[in-house]
Amino acid sequence: MGKKDQFDKPLAQNKKASHDYFIEDTYEAGMVLTGTEIKSLRNGRGNLNDTFATIRNGEMFLHNMHISPFEQGNRHNPDPTRARKLLLHKVQIHKLLGITKQEGYTIVPLKVYIKNGYAKLLIGVGKGKKQYDKRQTEAKRDSQRDIQRILREKQKVSIPGK
Repeated sequence: MGKKDQFDKPLAQNKKASHDYFIEDTYEAGMVLTGTEIKSLRNGRGNLNDTFATIRNGEMFLHNMHISPFEQGNRHNPDPTRARKLLLHKVQIHKLLGITKQEGYTIVPLKVYIKNGYAKLLIGVGKGKKQYDKRQTEAKRDSQRDIQRILREKQKVSIPGK
């Protein structure tokens, strides 16, 4: 078996994204970071809460992503919440721009991870959920959890000798 990437788990994740949005499509974008930012991100010091992406002049930017300053970095610690450029193909940016022009659609950052030594951001195209949609999703999840619990209990009862 080949060497697995040591960063299979996300370095930062937006857990509220699936709660607040219906994610319809996802894209992988590169991020332009400084040396101390990537070191801090690898230490798990990134936060995607209240983060959003915008498109300006044919380029995509990530706003409000907090990357804590790297403690061992003696120089160049930029603003922790500065706007960071995202690297996407021009065709993808134009497609995202067209989708977000539609009412109710937005670009939602989902998670940050390392792939082949580069920091990547998974962004999704999401449509905002209404309050009743959130309740429906929660009720569906609760019913699935109850069904799984009942099935586990039945398996425990039906297995003799355990």
